[in-house]
Amino acid sequence: MSGARTDERLGAILARLPEAAKDLKLNLSAVLGSEHLTPAQALGTALAAAFAAGAPELAQALVDDAGEREDLAPLIDDARAAAALMAMNNVYYRFRHQVGKESYGKKPARLRMNRLGKAATNRLDLELFSLGVSAINGCERCVQSHEQTVTEAGLSEDAVHDVVRIAAVVNAVASTLGT
Repeated sequence: MSGARTDERLGAILARLPEAAKDLKLNLSAVLGSEHLTPAQALGTALAAAFAAGAPELAQALVDDAGEREDLAPLIDDARAAAALMAMNNVYYRFRHQVGKESYGKKPARLRMNRLGKAATNRLDLELFSLGVSAINGCERCVQSHEQTVTEAGLSEDAVHDVVRIAAVVNAVASTLGT
């Protein structure tokens, strides 16, 4: 995805945003053109954010905007997996953190998360997508865990920052379209 390029479907979606949300139109193109992420990482993060925000039309427009790519099916798969798993994990781990009782922290989660170890793209990108979704869902522990994993794997803080920027803008677009 190039920074300023949008296809007709994505353009039509953005045209539906009210004038009050004009900044979102500009921000979406800007964040998708991240210089710290690969195009696949930026797209996967945006898709995961759109799925997490319950915006399938926006997700489809992002896919259409990506054009013909060999890596598209695995990206979509991992983006869906990140949104699905974080919908579960973020609620559970946010509860444990918010309650603040040590006793809950000692209880086993007993929640299957095997998919995190079986990325369709690669483990690092699935972790990035999960980081973006966890930021949207406001799970402090999950954000910290995914951030640590990706930075220890060699990604820069600038890349992490861009993931959260993409998630924030896509979430805002989805939210604004839903109002």
